[in-house]
Amino acid sequence: MNSNNVVDAKGLACPMPIVRTKKAINAIATGEVLEVHVTDKGAAVDFPAWANAGGHEILEQTDEDGVLKIFIKKA
Repeated sequence: MNSNNVVDAKGLACPMPIVRTKKAINAIATGEVLEVHVTDKGAAVDFPAWANAGGHEILEQTDEDGVLKIFIKKA
């Protein structure tokens, strides 16, 4: 999947992946896609809840060798 920007949050513990993602999503235009790479185990639950609260859409969520890749479409 194509993205407009990538956030590397590997190795960071909650809440830092969300904090970095929020900053990055504020910097892109509505409808653009943000790709986030995270290793925090709670991210699989945290990111969909955060995206839903902000009206953003999780387009895809995959686990590749312990790295969760999340694609978020900005509302």
